[in-house]
Amino acid sequence: MTHFELPREERFKHRITDGLVRLSIGVEDVRDLNSGLDKAVQVARRKK
Repeated sequence: MTHFELPREERFKHRITDGLVRLSIGVEDVRDLNSGLDKAVQVARRKK
């Protein structure tokens, strides 16, 4: 959402594509992060 207001052409110049996924992590345990990412990918694949 940080670049949402930029025109699509401008985003693409900076390699910010519509399929880009931005991750923001903190101090979670690496196993929790991996588990969460795995679940998110599984859900995303089902929605294709």
